[in-house]
Amino acid sequence: MTIALYMDEHVRLAVTKGLRMRGVDVLTVQEDERAGYPDDILLDRATELKRVMFSQDQDFLVEANRRQAAGIVFSGVLYAPQLSVSIGECVRDLEIIAKVSEAEDLANQVKYLPL
Repeated sequence: MTIALYMDEHVRLAVTKGLRMRGVDVLTVQEDERAGYPDDILLDRATELKRVMFSQDQDFLVEANRRQAAGIVFSGVLYAPQLSVSIGECVRDLEIIAKVSEAEDLANQVKYLPL
């Protein structure tokens, strides 16, 4: 089974397009009409949609860590630093994660790219 991804608004479109070309189920914040929403609302939305959040915004790490510490359930966060991980690395690693992971593997977790 594969997991579906929810892309934060600052993720480059090339990453989303590359993943779609490889058959990964991706929904962007913009497509979901949630651009500009706060991180906590976006993470709630990703969890509601049963999608794992992908972000390159360090603020998502703060929100995910807060939830882990408080025992608040969320669908998971995948994080890649924008300046040190290439588009190709993001596409490759996200494809691998999406195609070999189960939703339960990523629930309440933060995973860092590159792998």
